[in-house]
Amino acid sequence: MENDRFRNVIGVLCNAAGATHVPASRCYDVARPDDEIRMEAFMRPKVMPLLLSLMLLAPVLASAATLADVSLDDKITVNGQPLVLNGLGLRKKFFVKVYVGGLYLTAKQSNPAQILASDTPRRMVMSFLYSVSNQQMCDAWNEGLEANVPNASAEVKGGFKTLCFWMEPIPKTNRLVLTYIPGTGTMVEINGKTKGTLPGKATADAIVSTWIGPKPAMGDEFKNAVLGK
Repeated sequence: MENDRFRNVIGVLCNAAGATHVPASRCYDVARPDDEIRMEAFMRPKVMPLLLSLMLLAPVLASAATLADVSLDDKITVNGQPLVLNGLGLRKKFFVKVYVGGLYLTAKQSNPAQILASDTPRRMVMSFLYSVSNQQMCDAWNEGLEANVPNASAEVKGGFKTLCFWMEPIPKTNRLVLTYIPGTGTMVEINGKTKGTLPGKATADAIVSTWIGPKPAMGDEFKNAVLGK
């Protein structure tokens, strides 16, 4: 019985390798223990091309980070420039998980001052785990500005007023994305729709400061997480 089982296995391997012209008995003959070298020489040129073809056909999956069942790509491209996921944090209010936030930078950086000093592309992504209203988002932006940029200029205050005006209800699983591009401004996307672009680096810095400033409403745990600490 063992011999029959071995004969069948070898026959399957031969057929998989494309050796349809070789009888199963011949496959078995070349697989005898005293002929293992010839067996290897016979099978290798048949099997290797098959394995290489399978490898080429396999899809290449992008690496991603996951938190609270939310996945964000480790690397993205913004305006032709690659960005890396600096950190991933969970925004909670009391016992409610509100959103997962991801901060993308041109290179890993854990120092808030260095992030603000650099005039390079960056992106903030909020993937919501809980539905929020436009008023809740507006209040959050205003509170974040007051706590982290107390001496905001009229330009920055105007930018936040526009940002507040653009807010709309964000259902669970939807996203708010803010992308800063030097010389252009901060593009705001809500629920997959582009709302507009806020000009100025000062406004962009104030927006990211609501996450990494001295008093983020999300707490130090969230701040340290997006800073990659």
